[in-house]
Amino acid sequence: MNYRNFGRTGWKVSEISFGAWAIGSAWGEVDDTESMAAMHRALDLGVNLFDTADVYGDGHSEQLLARLKKERSEPFYIITKAGRRLDPHTADGYTAQNLTRFVERSLRNLETERLDLVQLHCPPTEVYYRPEVFAALDDLVKAGKIGYYGVSVEKVEEALKAMEYPGVQSVQIIFNMFRLRPIELFFPEAKRRQVGILARVPLASGLLTGKMTPQTEFADDDHRRFNRHGESFDRGETFSGVDYEIGLAAVEELRQIVPPGVTLAQLALRWILMFDAVSCAIPGAKRPSQAEANIHAADLPPLTSEQMATVQAIYDRSIREQVHQRW
Repeated sequence: MNYRNFGRTGWKVSEISFGAWAIGSAWGEVDDTESMAAMHRALDLGVNLFDTADVYGDGHSEQLLARLKKERSEPFYIITKAGRRLDPHTADGYTAQNLTRFVERSLRNLETERLDLVQLHCPPTEVYYRPEVFAALDDLVKAGKIGYYGVSVEKVEEALKAMEYPGVQSVQIIFNMFRLRPIELFFPEAKRRQVGILARVPLASGLLTGKMTPQTEFADDDHRRFNRHGESFDRGETFSGVDYEIGLAAVEELRQIVPPGVTLAQLALRWILMFDAVSCAIPGAKRPSQAEANIHAADLPPLTSEQMATVQAIYDRSIREQVHQRW
């Protein structure tokens, strides 16, 4: 495993880390025994950062990570999120009182006295224009309840605005072969400000695994079924906002650049690591075999200039019009 600087925190984080949404909820059937085994395997292979949220399984994902802490002796980082418990989810709900309440709940779920890092969980855009929200996070740091804070965003605009606040240490943003816009303005500015970047939805909700077909069916509790058009939360969270059929066609084109012995998913993760502004990619895994396959992507050689150009060409031809100016 290779490790990269995580903003100004002083952390060195595994460039392939672990996204813990799938072990909590909204990705179909999940088994806690398998989930724990997947996280143990990730640790075995050098992963030292796990990304979760207080709403993943209503705290279940956090509670599984608390178990992991008890079962392992080596240190690792747990990044969680706050804000999506609000109902309705509005900018006015991002008060110091509510943020403190959410943080204290996560402290209980994770059975710890201080959270490593808390991210605002894709709040409405207006939140980024409210300095009092970030002042409340500063106060939580001073109180010793959180070590650092950052943001998880939907849009590049939000990422750029968030970094104007000096306490923001990290930005989590959708970045994959179907979401290239962050490269243009956001990555250079994050590097200049020394802000850590977590590349989320790195496999476009599984589209970039190459395992899906027009006949693939998703469970009723899988967001790839119930949120395909943004019915429950931002459409960009599901298949990165790309129309499913168009995405499948683009995947068929991408197969031409996958070397023998490598999966499309692994190539897609290695592509993300070609960008040095990225601190880590956080693919999810519900089984040990998935965690292992994801992590081995870091062992692949760099993509060639021809492979990189092909990804860009497919994006420009098939994907750009759907997503580039929306997020």
